[in-house]
Amino acid sequence: MAYSTFGQVVGVRKYVNGNIEIDFYHDDEIIEYKYSVNSNTPGNFPKELAETLASTLATDICIEIYFEENGNPSHIELEECDYDDEDE
Repeated sequence: MAYSTFGQVVGVRKYVNGNIEIDFYHDDEIIEYKYSVNSNTPGNFPKELAETLASTLATDICIEIYFEENGNPSHIELEECDYDDEDE
């Protein structure tokens, strides 16, 4: 069954070998997603999606990541986060 995950990027690590690790905040936990130049790595994110996710670090952009039935990411949607300012 296809599913999606909604949250924000809170950390990014880029390595000289081209690998990218992304810390994604979702439902009060951090999930780590990875892009590896070794395409045989299980759970490997496509480079284009990983770079787009990395570019949202330290912004007010929320992301929904969509996954196929096999668990591979298919696409992402970006939107400005809507925080309610409650200064009571």
